[in-house]
Amino acid sequence: MTAWRLLLTRPAEESAAVAQELAAAGVYSACLPLLDIQPLPVSETMRTHVLNLAQYCAVIVVSKPAARLGLDLIDQYWPQPPMQSWFSVGAATAAILDDYGLRVHFPPQGDDSEALLALPALAEALAQPFPKVLILRGEGGREHLAEHLRGQGATVDYLQLYRRCLPHYPPQALYQRVVAERLNALVVSSGQGFEHLQQLAGEHWPQLAGLPLFVPSPRVAAQAQAAGARHVVDCRGASTAALLAALHEHRLPG
Repeated sequence: MTAWRLLLTRPAEESAAVAQELAAAGVYSACLPLLDIQPLPVSETMRTHVLNLAQYCAVIVVSKPAARLGLDLIDQYWPQPPMQSWFSVGAATAAILDDYGLRVHFPPQGDDSEALLALPALAEALAQPFPKVLILRGEGGREHLAEHLRGQGATVDYLQLYRRCLPHYPPQALYQRVVAERLNALVVSSGQGFEHLQQLAGEHWPQLAGLPLFVPSPRVAAQAQAAGARHVVDCRGASTAALLAALHEHRLPG
């Protein structure tokens, strides 16, 4: 497994944490953050959703930034959050909610929307007349999750807390980093992360599309394959453990 040399693209703080875990497992990695988290100004719609928090039978939190920013906002209006079912897509997000004192459900295996939707606790939360669900997220994303919930008869509202921007880099930064550090695989943690990867790759995307690309879900895998990526590995989760398992299972091409 030590033959792998990975490019990590999560936000800077998260990439640093993943790099440390990979190093402990003997995997070399370099960080080039392709997602910059920018909190959104608090709007009247955001305030309304938070003030109406008790009306939701389930609250779903899709990322660590959504958990941190959402709890900060809830703190301003609720001395004690109402009792309802909370859910997260992954264990790391669940840990933030748990530290806050919330009882949170998350998939024991596979930190993606599909695994979350399969949770019996979510089905139980929705088994009431006219269920309402609040999803804490950034701008855009996880549309499949909301569509599925609406298909089960739920009303779904979004509490959008941040936007993900591509940090400013020189046009050749991505390709030069891959060449200079002899990187042989790329890692993205979301669909928007992949969009930023392809955008920054620019004219060098055909070359980079031939590298193994590790993605967190079938949805992102399909997105990458449609864009021309030729060696896509679905880790079935965005955690470091899921990435390490995928590295163990797949040999370096060539």
